Amino acid sequence: MLQPPHSSLQVAAVPAQRVPVRDRDQDAPWHTEAVCRRDEAGLFFAPSKEPTAARLSREEAAKRVCARCPVMVECREHALLQPEPYGVWGGLTAAERRVVLARRRRRDMELQKTARAQGRIAAAG
Repeated sequence: MLQPPHSSLQVAAVPAQRVPVRDRDQDAPWHTEAVCRRDEAGLFFAPSKEPTAARLSREEAAKRVCARCPVMVECREHALLQPEPYGVWGGLTAAERRVVLARRRRRDMELQKTARAQGRIAAAG
């Protein structure tokens, strides 16, 4: 099992073919290079009853850490594929990840609809 860099939860590994691979040891999990491994986990996850201004400030600080991380894309894809319901992962908050997932679902539905329409046209032609 893969241990995420800034969480004590155990989760399944992201399939390698779905995530861009950087020039690094192919056997090492992506999270071993995560910058957040050296930062306070509290930066990435909200304390209970956190005031809005404090939450926004903390999330921006976490995103700055993510912005300099060499495995940000892998982390983001992990959070989208799991999906991780809390915290900042790959530079996105939970709310931002929900938006990305909704857009992906809409795109997939549109692609399926287009493929079905093309199949009907080909069958009729």
